Amino acid sequence: MLFQTFDDKEKCATLYAKERLYFDKHPSKLTKTWSYSEFLIDKNIEYAQLYCRGQKLDQICPDYLRKEWERVNNKLKAFYRSVAEAELDLNEHCFYDMVPRKFLTDYAEVKNKICKYIFETYEKPQDYDYILNLTKVLVEIKNKKLNIDLKGLNKEIHKFKVRQFVKKVKRTSPYIKYDSFKTKTGRLVTRPNSFPILTMDKSYRKILKPNNDWFLEFDYNAAELRVMLGLLEKEQPKEDLHEWNLKNVYNGAGTREGAKKRVFAWLYNPESKDTLSNKAYDRSKILDKHWNGASVKTCFDREIEADEFHALNYIIQSTAADLFLQQMIKVWEGLKGKKSYIAFCMHDSLIIDFSEEDQYLLNELKEKFENTQFGKFKVTTSAGKNYGDMKILNVY
Repeated sequence: MLFQTFDDKEKCATLYAKERLYFDKHPSKLTKTWSYSEFLIDKNIEYAQLYCRGQKLDQICPDYLRKEWERVNNKLKAFYRSVAEAELDLNEHCFYDMVPRKFLTDYAEVKNKICKYIFETYEKPQDYDYILNLTKVLVEIKNKKLNIDLKGLNKEIHKFKVRQFVKKVKRTSPYIKYDSFKTKTGRLVTRPNSFPILTMDKSYRKILKPNNDWFLEFDYNAAELRVMLGLLEKEQPKEDLHEWNLKNVYNGAGTREGAKKRVFAWLYNPESKDTLSNKAYDRSKILDKHWNGASVKTCFDREIEADEFHALNYIIQSTAADLFLQQMIKVWEGLKGKKSYIAFCMHDSLIIDFSEEDQYLLNELKEKFENTQFGKFKVTTSAGKNYGDMKILNVY
């Protein structure tokens, strides 16, 4: 049965089906809708938005429904403007409480028609289960309010740059809204109306505090290089990979930082010639397997158009991104029903808003994160009372 929701928050469980609105008790046999909502987490539902890989309704609406869609969409935009003018926060309220019920039914009926078209004409993505689970994780993150404490910047407020940042934060939504479809490689970016977690200067991280007891961070050691080793079917070193490179690839010449700079200077520059680096990380072998001269195809079946200069970059970065997100999903599954939850992620690191009562899970969560399909990745574990003051935590 086709149906539509109006909000993705767990507390906002109203839906439209069979030509009526349901506020409390929902009909059985719900099967298909446009997008995921938290209250649908355990239901077997097909989502048209995922069939379209995140495209917007404007982009995929068929011509024969275009006028109907533009009519209800224009009304929708007007309601959003009214909500904004009234300074109502839709992160705190349910959308359907802000608009007339007649509009909700009209809007949902047009969305039903568009969804019917999508399910009849689009093929279900091969990685549907993965993108559905990732969507569930990101929606949960989106609906968790950040604990932002600007007092930590009081000593620096005399600086113009700090004052500008404080003003920006006060105007910004305290929620992190990731987009998993925006980049060709699969790396997450934040939406325009999101808290800018991915671009925020490290010196400001102290303003973020946990809602539970402390932040717990799992951070991969040299994730992209380890992905290369995995693609080459080589064993993962247990130690810090840059130290390992220094000793085993560069014969102990130089420092760890020098080895790190050397390998990355070589890795993403096809014109760079470094016999020792290439002996350990055979670029040509990876390119032969994953690049056909016009596009790359990763082991996660992601296809990206690429010339020779960008091919290896796309293979490694895309594979690393998908691998990280799959590991994040595993940790999320391990936290179901617990007080602790995933607060956000930063490229190769995962940050959990951790409760003391879940301490018994710490080793298990770390194992879920470090045991990848490419072998066991070394993970640095840190903890702190704010995101800017994280200390190494020894977890075995």
